[in-house]
This record gives sequence, C-alpha cells and structure tokens, in this order.
Amino acid sequence: MMTEPDNTGLNLSPPADEPARQFYFIGKCAELIKKRSEKLGRPMRSMIQTFGCQMNERDSEKLAGVMAQMGLEKAGSEEEADILVYNTCTVRENADKRLYGRLGVCKAYKQSDKEMIIALCGCMMQEEHVVERIKASYPYVDIIFGTFNIFSFPELLYKRLGSGERVIDIRKGADRIVEELPSERKYSFKTGVNIMYGCDNFCTYCIVPYVRGRERSREPKEIIREIERAASEGVVEIMLLGQNVNSYGKGLDTDITFAELLSEAAGVDGIKRVRFMTSHPKDLSPELIKVIAGNEKIARHIHLPLQSGSDRILEAMNRHYTREKYIALAEMIRAEIPDVSITSDIIVGFPGESAGDVDDTIDVIERVRFDGAFTFEYSPRTGTPAARMEQLDRAFVQSNFDRVLHTVQRISKEQAGRFEGRVMEVLIEGEDEKDPLRYTGRISQNNVVHFPKEGYDIGDFVNVSLDECRGFYYNGKVSGMK
Repeated sequence: MMTEPDNTGLNLSPPADEPARQFYFIGKCAELIKKRSEKLGRPMRSMIQTFGCQMNERDSEKLAGVMAQMGLEKAGSEEEADILVYNTCTVRENADKRLYGRLGVCKAYKQSDKEMIIALCGCMMQEEHVVERIKASYPYVDIIFGTFNIFSFPELLYKRLGSGERVIDIRKGADRIVEELPSERKYSFKTGVNIMYGCDNFCTYCIVPYVRGRERSREPKEIIREIERAASEGVVEIMLLGQNVNSYGKGLDTDITFAELLSEAAGVDGIKRVRFMTSHPKDLSPELIKVIAGNEKIARHIHLPLQSGSDRILEAMNRHYTREKYIALAEMIRAEIPDVSITSDIIVGFPGESAGDVDDTIDVIERVRFDGAFTFEYSPRTGTPAARMEQLDRAFVQSNFDRVLHTVQRISKEQAGRFEGRVMEVLIEGEDEKDPLRYTGRISQNNVVHFPKEGYDIGDFVNVSLDECRGFYYNGKVSGMK
C-alpha cells in the first residue's frame, strides 16, 4: 500500500514511537534523495536482491515499499542501482557463498560510483562472525542491519545519507513487532502475511532460533486487518507465514489457535485461496486438518518437513517426533483431505547418519508418497550443536543424497500423475517463460500448469483441463472460468 510521504513536522525531533518514527525518516530521506537526484540530473534508483525463504521475500517487499515512498525508482540491474540492498539467508552454506560472491562483484561497482550505497540485512547479519568478516574484508559495504530491526531501515539510511559514514545496527533480540510500514508487493494478486516470528524448537542443525529469535505472534486483529486491506487492493491469494505456524497464538493475551486464525483468514471477502508455510509435525493438530478439509478456500497443500526417517537421527536433530508418528500424521491428513499434496524437507548427511538411517528415510518417503520434497545435503551452521559434532565424509553423503533424491523424484512424478485428465482451478500467475503465448499458474495443490492464453488475465482463477502430466508440471487448456 503506497501513500505520499508526509513531510509535516520534519524539522521537529523524530517521534519515539514506531512506526511514526520510521515515517519521519522516510520523509527525511525523501528530501535528501530529491536533492541528490537533482544533482545527478535523473531519479536515484534502488534494487533489492533477496536470498532465502518466503519471510525474507516479505521483508524485501517492505523495504521496496519504503524506498519507493522515498522517491527511489527501480534500477534495471545491480550496477545501475544507487542504493543496493542484499537481504540475506544463512540456513545453508550455499546462501553464504552466493552473498560473498556478489559482494566481490560490488567492489567494482563501488570503484566506478563512489556514491553508491550498499546495504546488507537479514539472517546472515545476525551472526557475529559474519559481521566481523564484512567489516574487515568489505569496507565498501555501507549499512549492516539484522532481522530484529528490519523496520528501522529508513532511519539507518538517513544516517548514511547524512553522514557518509558506515552504519551498523545489529540487535540481539526483538521487543516489538512493527508492521505498519509501506509495502510494494512483488505480485498484485497474491502476497505473504507474517503471522509470527522466530522459533522455539532449537533443532540441533538449525540456525533460525539464533538469528530470528524466540516465537512472537502478531495479534489476530492486526493480521485480519492486513488481509482485508490486501483484498481491497486486488489480492486474491494470501500465504500466512511463520517459522512454525502451528505454534501461532502462544504468548498472546487472545486465546486463539492457528486453525482458528486460518479459518478467519479464509473468511475475508475477496480472498479466494489461502496458503501457509511452514508446519512442524509435532504441532500439527487434528483441529487444523479438519479446518482445511472443511474449507475449499484453503489450499490442498501442506508442507510438512520430515528431515529424516530414522528415529535415531530425529532424536539427535531434536525433532520431537518419531518416524511412525510422522507416518500416522500423514495418513490422517490424506484420510481427511484425499486430494491433498504433502511436500517436505529432507536432510541427508546429518552427523552420525549411516546408510541404514538413509534406508529408513527412503522407507518413509515410499510410505508417505510425497508430492515433492526439497532435499539437501547437511550444511554445518556455526553456533549450532550439530556443527560441533563429527562430520561425515562428503563422498558418502553424496552417494546417499543421490539415493534419496532419485526416490523423491520418482514418487513425486507418480503422485503428479493422479491429477492428469482432471479439470482443476488454476490461479494465473504470469506468462510462460518459454512461450509468451501461454500462461503459467498453480492449482490448489501447488503444482504448476501451462496452458494457452484465451482472453483471461494474470490474477484470474480459471478451470483448466490437465491434459498432460510432465512429471513436475502439466500442460492443459482452459475449460471455463470459475
């Protein structure tokens, strides 16, 4: 939602309360950006590059909205940007490497444009050793801030624009949730809505509780108000976001469960589909399953991370369930919601894992029959208990990873085939990247569908005949508007 910056009172001291304080600094930045744009003879430009999860994507939408309200235009490339922001992820080592690679390229950008501002935020910035490395090895990075004060970007940018000096503001925790700031959605017809932050589970391999903090739920009235506002602006699909949405409501004065919130969200006028991400198996309730089964607006897709099918490894991971409990939960979900798509996360190569443990994981994959799974080789994260354990030989991990991946791909392809020949509702998300004469969209189960354009628009729901299953997507044709 975009509004004109309010410059009233900009000569006064900044407010102490949020978000009024950040609106003040948005106005102050807009003044400086306008002056610098006049000096350049063109509008200043910005770009955000996002690594990581849907919550990072949502944070980037907020940063984009703030910068647009300051008067910054979108840059066509990183090199063209006057203000370049990297929103980082640290869940896996590959994300770290990508950032450092991009920062190496940025050195040349900064040499050719000394006025360029480079900002880093997100989960990596909550790791002390990362910040120390950036301070020492990348002196041309101008602003560094973390996950707990993403909302304070206007204030930090104003300090940098005004002083020309590096600004570092990393906080160790959060004492508030600040959401009421401008946002610029990546898609006009769908958006994510944060319902909670942080995680209390402390899985031994996971850095998230350390960089996102303990669980903090938003008030339900605030969430529903945000969804209603999005619906009034043309949004038809929302995704409720949290590290563990099933824990939603803990710590609130309001007595509410995630199942109840999900039902309320689906009841908002104008919203036609509701998704959520991510569920922890230990907290997924029968109540939630019944709410999904009883409401067609709620997507027939549950992402339910397994991580391992071995009880021994699950205990070492601190996952708080057994393989049999996971299988029983999946069976309950499929019994209540026959057309449901269950997807998962699987880690291969956790310290101490044997070939037999991997056999157990493959057995669970065969029994649950995942519709898809993100399969990863274990990546040690500094500061987590698992990183201090004895690590496995990489060749051994790779061979086991290949076994798991091949099983996942085979079963996912077989699962997709069950919808071939059916007519299903598809939300049109854009043009097919390979064929501008076709649209791409998703069914409720989250599978991708390609079909010829026939007068409909992006953001429309249409009924599509899924004529041909190609393993991980369908080719089809429109069978009529729903």
